[in-house]
Amino acid sequence: MGIFERYLSVWVAASIVIGVALGSLFSPVFQIIAKLEIAHVNLPVAILIWIMIYPMMAQIDFSSIKDVGKNPNGLVLTLVINWLIKPFTMAGLGVLFFHGLFADWVDPKTAEEYIAGMILLGTAPCTAMVFVWSQLTKGDPNYTLIQVSINDVIMIFAFAPIAGVLLGVTDISIPWNTLIFSVVLYVVLPLIAGVMTRRYFKDKPEKLNAWLATLKPFSISGLLLTIILLFAFQAEIMLQKPIDIVLIAIPLLLQTYGIFFIAYFIARYLKLRHNIAAPACMIGTSNFFELAVAVAISLFGLNSGAALATVVGVLVEVPVMLSLVAIANKTKHWFEGDTSAA
Repeated sequence: MGIFERYLSVWVAASIVIGVALGSLFSPVFQIIAKLEIAHVNLPVAILIWIMIYPMMAQIDFSSIKDVGKNPNGLVLTLVINWLIKPFTMAGLGVLFFHGLFADWVDPKTAEEYIAGMILLGTAPCTAMVFVWSQLTKGDPNYTLIQVSINDVIMIFAFAPIAGVLLGVTDISIPWNTLIFSVVLYVVLPLIAGVMTRRYFKDKPEKLNAWLATLKPFSISGLLLTIILLFAFQAEIMLQKPIDIVLIAIPLLLQTYGIFFIAYFIARYLKLRHNIAAPACMIGTSNFFELAVAVAISLFGLNSGAALATVVGVLVEVPVMLSLVAIANKTKHWFEGDTSAA
């Protein structure tokens, strides 16, 4: 394990501090960078995420993808968590905290918008960063690709109806440009690059491994730069509304850790292999924040509480997911020695 991986939590904490500091000191610069987007997808962040994802795509053995269907339990676990549990627990926590525990601290209209933002986060399973979490837990890249792909297909049909029911509205329209652009950018293009890389190194596995080893520091650096940018973009909001940020973060933290451990214990009960269990639980835990932010802005406005809640989801997710990666790696022995089908 290299110095990047060994002290990753330290680098992440430093990146958060650096991001907030830079964002507050050079706000105009980061406002310009934040506007470099297509379909609500920030291009500098997208490039950094692409750099993180590409090495994992290059590890995929495309000839073995056909065998993923022989191990359906991991796929079933992800789908049940994402579509039958997570949206409803997120809505429940939102109501519990902002209609109950925090009712005296937030006005009713703002509380409704915070709940709406949480619901949008809970209804949009992650597409991009899952590949990073899977790689950090040494997940099966073939299986992860199939899990993400199936979730993307279901999201096209299920996102609007589920979000509409939970929000109590009937006129939700999916921002197709955000959804399609994100899938192409985060899945299709790096997948093509991975195919081309494996073809280039065909019959030269040692050179492929050497190339991937060369890319590894860039992948981790991309993660840290992504954290810096995300926190720099929102530095002013974090400094202007620290109490609101904390109030929103509390139920989001409970949701994230709760969903992970529910999925993780089910995975252990199902006797999934760790390289399938860990990514499956990560997929069920993380969120497609570009989609959630885009819908929140279109429904409630740029400066709404719903938009703020989705942004807090972005800020909370990266450090929390990295802590879950650490937990998954430290509990790998729970799954060791289990050679049963996933």
